[in-house]
Amino acid sequence: MEFQHIRLDLDPRRVATLTLNRPDSLNALNAAMLDEMRLAIGRLGDEGARCLLITGAGRAFSSGADLAAGGTMPTDVGEALEKRFNPLVEALFALPIPLVAAVNGPAAGAGASLALAADIVIAARSAYFLQAFVNIGLIPDAGATWLLPRLAGRARAMEMMMLGERVPAETALSWGLIARMVDDADLGTQADALAARLAQGPTVALGLIRQLARDAERLPLGDALSAERVAQREAGESADFKAGLLAFLHKRPPEFEGK
Repeated sequence: MEFQHIRLDLDPRRVATLTLNRPDSLNALNAAMLDEMRLAIGRLGDEGARCLLITGAGRAFSSGADLAAGGTMPTDVGEALEKRFNPLVEALFALPIPLVAAVNGPAAGAGASLALAADIVIAARSAYFLQAFVNIGLIPDAGATWLLPRLAGRARAMEMMMLGERVPAETALSWGLIARMVDDADLGTQADALAARLAQGPTVALGLIRQLARDAERLPLGDALSAERVAQREAGESADFKAGLLAFLHKRPPEFEGK
């Protein structure tokens, strides 16, 4: 299908690139865009994608929820979370393939949440992250209250959420919110290379790593160890493990097929 508010491209390396494509509104997230994102994510398995890269068109990653949409004051601000934002966040976390975010500019509100939900976040030097909800009398959403304390620690998360101030990419890197910061001109090249490397990796193992890392936040040590045991058995049954082991024994680079 043709998308109106996003672009979805799959290249021969099995990297799927999802571009938020409302640059005139700084990629503000309206209902149609959120629906298209969920549809796109649902297609990745059929398309054979082995890594998803999310970025924004123009000069922003995303300015967050489109507060101007509809032109009227909503009676239930949380309704959009239940119907659209929360299912999208869950779908991103449930992906069986790696997720990379290339933050090319401002990532605000729910836009910041979507970026920080990625496994590896790489940001341009000029980018910044902003939780401005408090400035209009709302709470951070789209998973922000769950994500930020885990990524940056409670003290920094509370400062970010309660003061509603910009966090530059350099600060986000030092806080542990993101993995890498690069010069603006290098963002596209480096994010693409990172996504390609992940797409060439052992997809089954990478998907299990995503699942274990998420579940570990709520599991006691004993349960986490049991989960590792189950996941390791599944990884050990994959064709990629066999290929990787043979490559190791023969001292050559592995060629993973994602199976």
